[in-house]
Amino acid sequence: MALGLRLLLVWLCLLHSVVGYDYEDSNFVTFQWTLPQMDEEFFCFLVFVFVFLEGKCAFPFSYKNRSFYSCIRSLSKHDWCSLNKTYQGYWKYCGKQDIADCAFPFWYKRMIYRECTDDGNLFGKKWCSLTQNFNRDGIWRYCD
Repeated sequence: MALGLRLLLVWLCLLHSVVGYDYEDSNFVTFQWTLPQMDEEFFCFLVFVFVFLEGKCAFPFSYKNRSFYSCIRSLSKHDWCSLNKTYQGYWKYCGKQDIADCAFPFWYKRMIYRECTDDGNLFGKKWCSLTQNFNRDGIWRYCD
């Protein structure tokens, strides 16, 4: 998230808890403002989490007794990932930066690779393994 937007959200959080509109006197005064069904402390907590604790995908992560090496689309319209190695309810929607890292060096057939390779790809696109042993696990992704 852009730094400007982060600072704007923090400023909004601080401002809304200090200055607002007093409906009884029709003046701007200092008062306790609450959002519908959300008090200011909870709102500021959400801003803090959203702004400063965006989180990083924890690849591989375990969800419903399976391991995932990239973002998934389970019970959602958008790809998401866990923020813990074992899913505990903390997650985020994936963005372009949320890509599982290649596991270098990795074993493929009878060779050890220390960089992306196009070996075994019919279209000549470079790929890498997401685990140290591709022969056993078969988990991979295309390289950029």
